Amino acid sequence: MKSIYFKIGILTCALCGLCLFAFRKQQPSILVIPKGEIIAGRFSTPSGYARVQTEKNSFAEFLQTSPLKPHGTLVHFYNGDEKPNKVAAAVLNYDVGNRDLQQCADAVMRLMAEFLYRTKQYNALHFNFTNGFKADYTKWRVGHRIAVKGNKVTWIKTSKESQSYSSFREYLNMVFNYAGTASLTKELKSVPLSQMQIGDVFIKGGSPGHAVIVVDMATHPQTQKKLFMIAQSYMPAQDIHILVNRKKPSISPWYELDESATEIDTPEWTFEGNQLKRF
Repeated sequence: MKSIYFKIGILTCALCGLCLFAFRKQQPSILVIPKGEIIAGRFSTPSGYARVQTEKNSFAEFLQTSPLKPHGTLVHFYNGDEKPNKVAAAVLNYDVGNRDLQQCADAVMRLMAEFLYRTKQYNALHFNFTNGFKADYTKWRVGHRIAVKGNKVTWIKTSKESQSYSSFREYLNMVFNYAGTASLTKELKSVPLSQMQIGDVFIKGGSPGHAVIVVDMATHPQTQKKLFMIAQSYMPAQDIHILVNRKKPSISPWYELDESATEIDTPEWTFEGNQLKRF
């Protein structure tokens, strides 16, 4: 009997292996350019579609040219553990930190903050805490730090002025600690699906809530149909990654834009059609 169970176990493992192989085969290698180092260089568009051309030095261009980790890199949590749910088509080349901070809304804020920091738009770099406190990077940059006592938040001058990236990351960690989907959704303005742009955010504020960001788009010149690509982090804090399209693997990681959709299904969350917003 033991040998029979052993053989059944072997067969089961083989079948699981075949299922895993089949799932991996669903990923459209025809659209993947393994050597591509940025989003626009890693994924080609489906036949007939053309990638949206973005303005130089815009947030949209920044997202399209965001650096990616090598093809095949897996998503890891902040503690180094591998994410068991394989939903990533690619992993963005940004650190996740070693604390459980950079979750869903934080990833969206991280990308906007990285853009503003790298283009030196410091005055525009600010986010609100859940209690409404405005965390300005310009104040942090000159040495002020944020003191939190209960629901009271104040600035105190405790450090020297610093323009370093490490100081910028400390600022972001403070933001991630006290901001989230509930606060970010209030900072963004609603836009209809028909007006979707790169950089827009699907967001459900609250607890639980979630957010994903549109990092690329493509259009079909004849049919005027649109495709979009989305990225996320999740809970616990994890690498920012581009999501696969499990429903239509032939065009994954692209998603077809249905301008009349009432629901937008992603691998780990379903958004309502009216939950698209913009910075």
